[in-house]
Amino acid sequence: MLEKNPKQWHEKLSETLWAYRTSKREATGMTPYALTYGHDAILPMEIAVQSLRIAHQHELVGEDYNQAMLLELEGLDASRIDTLNKLLAGKQAVSRAYNKRVKNKSFEEGEIVWKAVLPLGTHIAGYGKWSPTWEGPFVINQVLGLGAYRLQDRDGEVHAAPINGKWLKKFYPTMWDSQAVQTDPGIEIERIETVA
Repeated sequence: MLEKNPKQWHEKLSETLWAYRTSKREATGMTPYALTYGHDAILPMEIAVQSLRIAHQHELVGEDYNQAMLLELEGLDASRIDTLNKLLAGKQAVSRAYNKRVKNKSFEEGEIVWKAVLPLGTHIAGYGKWSPTWEGPFVINQVLGLGAYRLQDRDGEVHAAPINGKWLKKFYPTMWDSQAVQTDPGIEIERIETVA
């Protein structure tokens, strides 16, 4: 519609708004016009074709018509409440679907964790896209609550700034770590001292 003359968008705005206001929304099951006035808008085509709704309105005398309009307005509050309930149910369904994928992470003092390299997407010169995305391991020094933790290096140096738990993941020793412990028992003693 506007591809040929994009500068004339303002001429089509009223038609676009009319189409938007008279189209049913999937979330509410009603049109915005019906939520405002209590009944659907009468389209020009309905007048030309004489739909059942138009024919019924023509049969009504002045006082009967006013009474019908008042009845529609009285029922409007109930339909608005139903619509609100539908919207809330939809939001709860979306929330449930999202929360199924969320994994709750919590750590305790003394646990060994990896920390994401922040800011995300940082590359080390010479490594390019092969740059590590996790650094560490670190030891949880203090649990601050609300998902925040204070870390300490393996050397015992405590980090001043706390970090959110979403940037941490549990450290699982690899085969190489377990072999290092078997060949050098001092590593295991050092690990126990750091955790304690």
